[in-house]
Amino acid sequence: MTLLAQKGANLVRVVPDTNTIVSGLLWHGSPRQVLDAARNAKISLSTTAILLAELEEVLGRAKFTKQLAEAKVTAHSLVLDYAELATLVQPADIPPTIHNDPDDDEVLACAVAAQAKIIVSGDSHLLKLKQFRDIEIMTAAELLEKIPKDE
Repeated sequence: MTLLAQKGANLVRVVPDTNTIVSGLLWHGSPRQVLDAARNAKISLSTTAILLAELEEVLGRAKFTKQLAEAKVTAHSLVLDYAELATLVQPADIPPTIHNDPDDDEVLACAVAAQAKIIVSGDSHLLKLKQFRDIEIMTAAELLEKIPKDE
């Protein structure tokens, strides 16, 4: 079954975690295809101010300097571009859930607030949950299998 039954159907709300966004912005592969699906209005992405700040902090790390320089972009410009692609929501108030990596709770709080159907992640702590409330947690590759292909 595909996520979209017909053209014009409401888009499925997806919350990608920071590692998925970074991979999608800097490299090719499944995470990039997830961002492309949002650009092509096949899915809807949601984020929070906290997640955008985390994205900028991660992209600003020295290990990404080369990729940013080669692409002739800054971490800040990438965050602004991503912010335009995603819908900004106020995070929901949720109890601590992922004790081994409390930052991952921010992704869960965003997904609850956005009424997302799916969280996309490469993070083992999130993937181990498989589901949070009624929100599926899956990899970018798994999500891509559910999105209809262009015909």
